[in-house]
Amino acid sequence: MSNSYGKLFRITTFGESHGAAVGVIIDGCPAGLEISADEIQHALDRRRPGQSDITTPRKEEDKVTILSGIFEGKTTGTPIALVVNNKDQHSHDYSHIQHAFRPSHADYTYTAKYGTRDYRGGGRSSARETVARVAAGALAMKLLQKYGITVNAYVSQVGKVKLRKHYSKLDFGKIDANKVRCPDGKIAARMIGVVEEARDNLDTIGGVVSCVVQGVPAGLGEPVFDKLHAELGKAMLSINAVKGFEYGSGFEGVSMRGSEHNDQFYTDEQGNIRTRTNNSGGIQGGISNGQDIYFNVAFKPVATILQPQQTINDAGEDITLQGKGRHDPCVLPRAVPIVDAMAALVIADFLMRQQANKV
Repeated sequence: MSNSYGKLFRITTFGESHGAAVGVIIDGCPAGLEISADEIQHALDRRRPGQSDITTPRKEEDKVTILSGIFEGKTTGTPIALVVNNKDQHSHDYSHIQHAFRPSHADYTYTAKYGTRDYRGGGRSSARETVARVAAGALAMKLLQKYGITVNAYVSQVGKVKLRKHYSKLDFGKIDANKVRCPDGKIAARMIGVVEEARDNLDTIGGVVSCVVQGVPAGLGEPVFDKLHAELGKAMLSINAVKGFEYGSGFEGVSMRGSEHNDQFYTDEQGNIRTRTNNSGGIQGGISNGQDIYFNVAFKPVATILQPQQTINDAGEDITLQGKGRHDPCVLPRAVPIVDAMAALVIADFLMRQQANKV
């Protein structure tokens, strides 16, 4: 099983949804980076369950414990170990699926691969694994801040309700101003209504998280197989429930002519090389060009619904299965900090790799 990500700034996550704890080992974080437990906790608080009535009511404080690698508020250059204990597991909620394969879950595929599975909350396939990513992402984000790089993810679509403003017209300071994490209050209210309707009908809904990375210097990316956009895509597609990734003009670009789509270069008054448009999404040839990097991540509706569905059990018999327990009607509000974290981890790793490329 592949549990690690990154080359120089490298993380390895561990733990299951209903196990004792989840955690992460971070290798390669430079020494001397100032970071507090409160800063890591802030990131985890944005992801934790039970935040509002449109998220799962599972009550987890997600209190982080620093086991190693940070001393007197600074990283030491040694492996950093962070752990979050699980406290509010209701494992009995999953006894009814011990032998059943839930539609669109990883129950069947894990069984096909390993011959066994932890059915309690999905085990290792549960989105609770992302606690570890968000904790590690807090350190990556702090590292990026030293270089003037910012990462801002936000909900841009829920169901058919879509935020159509260009990101340059949004106030990223308002992302956390509402429970759906859309920086436009009017659109957010409509999105919340869609989630509440799905929840009240014992159903779920999907949508899109958009992300903007600003301040990235030109030159990050390792062609040919570790292109920057390819690694961003891999990182995002590794998140639970993600079904699509597009950057820059994405699929909309196919309807444009080359004369429309090309980003023409110029030198600004400060002598910096810029482009007049940014259809490339800040990446050309797999390498950052110094412009804003922006991308969209599509999340499917949460697979567990509290309605009867037809499926089979591990004996191949037809059964009717109805979801039980505590589940998100929409994963998007809690997915925002996960997208933030994975974007920061990718950029931090490439930043360190770039520094190793030059004398």
